[in-house]
Amino acid sequence: MINKTKKQLISNIRSKIDHVDEKILPLIIKRFKLVEQALSLKTKRSEIIDRKRINQILNKIEKKSKKVKTNPKLIKSIWMSMIQSFIRYEKKEFNKKK
Repeated sequence: MINKTKKQLISNIRSKIDHVDEKILPLIIKRFKLVEQALSLKTKRSEIIDRKRINQILNKIEKKSKKVKTNPKLIKSIWMSMIQSFIRYEKKEFNKKK
């Protein structure tokens, strides 16, 4: 009986995660389109990585995470992963522009 309740709780939580994911995806797509716009303006490969901008983003995310009492290291890591993914994408697409 307890095992069934546990499975139901996990299923309910996963359903809520799916709902959150449905809200996150359009925002990531919007960010992707903005990254593409920025990339179209870059004429040098060296413009792809802006360490100052990356640090600003990560510091802001870390502060906001602490403010809402969540795990700032985890959130910062997730953001860094997203940023690195976009950087890889930009480098690949930049090479195609030539």
